[in-house]
Amino acid sequence: MRPDDPMKTPYGLHVIESCLTCTLHRDRLFCDLPGSALQGLDAISSSATYPKGAVLFVEGQDARGIFVICHGRVKLTAGATDGKTLILRIAESGEVVGLPGTISGKPYEVTAETLEPVQANFVPRDDFLNFLRTHGEVAVRVAEILSDIYYATCREVRYLGLSGSASAKLARFVLDLAGEPVQDNSNGQQLRARLTLTHEEIAEIIGASRETVTRMFADFKRKKLVNIAGSTLVIMNKPGLEKISGA
Repeated sequence: MRPDDPMKTPYGLHVIESCLTCTLHRDRLFCDLPGSALQGLDAISSSATYPKGAVLFVEGQDARGIFVICHGRVKLTAGATDGKTLILRIAESGEVVGLPGTISGKPYEVTAETLEPVQANFVPRDDFLNFLRTHGEVAVRVAEILSDIYYATCREVRYLGLSGSASAKLARFVLDLAGEPVQDNSNGQQLRARLTLTHEEIAEIIGASRETVTRMFADFKRKKLVNIAGSTLVIMNKPGLEKISGA
């Protein structure tokens, strides 16, 4: 390779060599740590890259440590004996997966699978627990992360338990995506959100079939409740979605 050729990296990822030099996600809860803590974390971490569809750990496996996601997204799923799968959470860059089991010493409660090429730092359980004992400020961050996981789990229960119909569950899902304002119209302010999940993945979140999700999105668009262009979703009629969701 000539000196001026771009360096090839695994799966096209911009590989982060060290937590100490990473500037991509310093606003993330587990990345924005004091210098001494970040140095300690970097010393016990080992980085690896994974292709789309790689499994980091499986539900019921003994928890051997945490994964800090540097790049990419990871879906966390729970399975049933009949083969059905439910997506509990999508972990984004800068987030941590495998934390509850690593802290408690119980088996991983979910399966973690990459949705796209991923770079992640793995930290073994014993090293991580010793790290928390040394750095109290990190232990507080971990408590915050566990609270976020609890909140996300409660939201999932609301989708499945409190929303009566599939349309109500999808409406609630869309409302939870609500992001930046776009403009005001006769129905109120429009909101823009980023929708990167497939219909199959959304179905696994709300407990419906892919066909049902596709049909309901078409119905929402026909009723001018939402508009979708690529990965951009615009909520055009928030009150209408709230009525469907029962909010």
